[in-house]
Amino acid sequence: MPWEKSFDEEEAIESAMLVFWEKGYEATSISNLLESIGINRGSFYNAFGGKRQLFTKTLEKYDAETRKPILAELEALDNPTLAFKRLFSLLVEQAENDTEKKGCFLVNTSLEFNFHDSNAQDVVTRGFKEFEAFFRRGIEVSQARGEMSSTLDSSATAKALFALVVGIRILGRGVYKKTDLNDIAVQALRLTS
Repeated sequence: MPWEKSFDEEEAIESAMLVFWEKGYEATSISNLLESIGINRGSFYNAFGGKRQLFTKTLEKYDAETRKPILAELEALDNPTLAFKRLFSLLVEQAENDTEKKGCFLVNTSLEFNFHDSNAQDVVTRGFKEFEAFFRRGIEVSQARGEMSSTLDSSATAKALFALVVGIRILGRGVYKKTDLNDIAVQALRLTS
């Protein structure tokens, strides 16, 4: 008789994501995952293959449910200046409301980039490149409309804006307070004025 799952795989991935996000990949044990998901070791390996494979699934879930919808919503505004302003306000607000100081799962993973396999690295790299492309497209649209200087290097500015996003995500985990993060957000927006 073939093996049948007795649990919801999406719920299991969600539970595992929260554990990895809180503890990081290295500090998360198989026991932590089994306890969180509520399954036995055999079911775990049959469903996910192993810790690395499950970690990649959790990253993909986070990216699909967090970063992608936010950027899609902002891009749909069709007003890059407003979209950038809303994004940086949202980042500061999220940092302020993050009582567990977990930060961003993709950014956290990038801090241990070399410890991850190519599948996890690909998720992080693709997410970061798409984020940078969001800024670049916004700058180019604004330049075409005459709303931003045509001398602005859209690629370099997009990289700088994304670096400030990462900075807010990291510093917002407890090092900087809301007023400090707001200062970074204001400076980010000045890059495009």
